[in-house]
Amino acid sequence: MLEPAQFAVNEAWIIFRLNEAPISTEADGDFNVFCLMDAASCYILSNEFVPIHLAGVPESAATRLVEAGRSQAQVLPQKLLIPLELEPCEVANLAEQFGAEVSRVPEAQLSPFTSEAKEGFLAHVGGGKVQ
Repeated sequence: MLEPAQFAVNEAWIIFRLNEAPISTEADGDFNVFCLMDAASCYILSNEFVPIHLAGVPESAATRLVEAGRSQAQVLPQKLLIPLELEPCEVANLAEQFGAEVSRVPEAQLSPFTSEAKEGFLAHVGGGKVQ
């Protein structure tokens, strides 16, 4: 099982889906929320709302996540951790461009990093209906 103590700050970032059920809005439809988190500190560097009809994390959203992370951290990671359950996405291509290693791992192994953020988001958003 992976855990934050295995990493130095900004050594590895995690991209994961924050919500379990789609976030619904009356005006714009349903979304998934993807987060970029530092593995050592569990600090959320960025998030992106992505329409659910798009599979995985589209290139534009992946670029915005990584650029926001770079802006926050003033550095890029050596490694990106991506859940196996997340559909193949453009993140891997983007990581190759800046020389990061991509590790696809079972979502259960990322739980020590992501569970608190997911629980907090669920408590804040509730059933997923947002105006």
